Amino acid sequence: MEKLHTPVLLSEVLAGLNPQPNESYLDLTAGYGGHAKEILDVTQNYKNSVLVDRDDFAANYLREKFEGKGITIENTDFYNAVLQLYQCGKTFDLILADFGVSSPQLDMDSRGFSFKNDGPLDMRMDRSQELTAADIVNKWSERELAQIFTDYGEEKPGRAKMLAREIVHHRPIKSTKELADIIVGKSKYSKIHPATRIFQAIRIVVNDELGEIEKTLPLLPKILNKGGRVGIITFHSLEDRLVKEYFKEASSFGEESELTIINKKPIVAGNMELVINPRARSAKLRVAKRN
Repeated sequence: MEKLHTPVLLSEVLAGLNPQPNESYLDLTAGYGGHAKEILDVTQNYKNSVLVDRDDFAANYLREKFEGKGITIENTDFYNAVLQLYQCGKTFDLILADFGVSSPQLDMDSRGFSFKNDGPLDMRMDRSQELTAADIVNKWSERELAQIFTDYGEEKPGRAKMLAREIVHHRPIKSTKELADIIVGKSKYSKIHPATRIFQAIRIVVNDELGEIEKTLPLLPKILNKGGRVGIITFHSLEDRLVKEYFKEASSFGEESELTIINKKPIVAGNMELVINPRARSAKLRVAKRN
């Protein structure tokens, strides 16, 4: 099969999770199976492992990739997957969640995730849901737009208000290129593309990304076996802060703590990986162990 996606921090994930033969594995954002394949090659425990992705394109790819292995593949968001597994009493030795947008999502114009490609204002990871980026860009009030640009794009309030005003003025906006051009037209040169934070903010809201993470984190120890390891990869400070604070809280009760933090500081990509896979530049991995 064609390789669609290069997994970030692969060697670091393998070192942090330290998979062993026969261990069970849960991948909450399996994407195109890059991490999963390497971990399952070690564990060889396909029947007691579960791969999850809310993107139907990715889920179908996984079914083809692991056909005949007996592995369970779920096409749902990671919160509902964890909730269902918890309610069914399922537990795992290894859990991985990679909260980044996959390369195919970014590279497919029709998905509308990237300002580098011209496509519809979509940004849905789950293409069955109703809310799209177009709804937010064209229907939300100037005040609501400014608020999400500040809260989820981490733009300064003054710039957020200015960009919200420009977007409302130029409605209707039909494509990612139109939106990006409006933002660039009101921006000075910077090292990162001026539209990066705005697209991030809209994408987070479309997919309720932070809400999903907040609801999921407290459930993870409940489906992790004693001695089991959980690894979480984040791509921006809002996600990383949630994971950092949860791990800190869950490991702060001495002998009664649910988790022990494996790496005090987040693990980041080395120079070699950054040359091969530039999208790893903002990736951070945190690993914890179930007590």
